[in-house]
Amino acid sequence: MSESINVQYVGFESKALVREYNFLVRQASSGTREFALTIVNEAFSSRRVRYQDGPDVCSLKLRRELAAFANQPPQTHYRISEVELDEYRSAHAPKATGFHLSKAAKQL
Repeated sequence: MSESINVQYVGFESKALVREYNFLVRQASSGTREFALTIVNEAFSSRRVRYQDGPDVCSLKLRRELAAFANQPPQTHYRISEVELDEYRSAHAPKATGFHLSKAAKQL
């Protein structure tokens, strides 16, 4: 059975080219490790990702890496790729809702 871990987002730092998101991962058997994940600033300015989604995008990437390496990923720094941003945006796009125009609205 896999040991449980605690992933804690501890903040971000705006840098010249990237926004760096920092996390602590606590595991009883191996203590605490620090991880940093970055998203290029251009992704925010071009609206491919929203500022408020940055921590979630990075958390999902970190959790995938933890799962892939039995909670011991070889790296402590990751860059979020364009493909990962596109996948996140597609998975979190607003759902289309069906609606019917009233008779009065159709006449306009």
